[in-house]
Amino acid sequence: MANLADEYGTDVEIYVKALTTTIHADTRTGAPAALLDLLDQLGLERKEIRTTGPVYTWHIVPEHLGAEEEKRLATCAIPALLLAGYEVNCAPDVFVETVYQQAVREIRAGRSSPSAHLTPAAPSPPAPPRHAP
Repeated sequence: MANLADEYGTDVEIYVKALTTTIHADTRTGAPAALLDLLDQLGLERKEIRTTGPVYTWHIVPEHLGAEEEKRLATCAIPALLLAGYEVNCAPDVFVETVYQQAVREIRAGRSSPSAHLTPAAPSPPAPPRHAP
């Protein structure tokens, strides 16, 4: 089973799966639970195949979203992954520069948590989540 993160030596590879329109986020074999959990929290759906050998795990962008929202969600995940210290590569046909820059600005300004901006586009930015002390 092909795993682009293993092939390219990154933690996460984000790309459109060949012959489909599905955006995948491959993680390296044996990726830490913290990375898999972060991808879950960022709105990607975890998939896995268990074999008698390794367990193959990857994430996809929810397919019920429109094409632009799928790209937006995938692109918005990148700053949070980088901030957490992971090496990420994203295919140019998925990456949206303006969305990425906005997500970075929001994180830097402290106006949102890394995952708060991942909800579908709205006329105004979502309020940051409130956490109990």
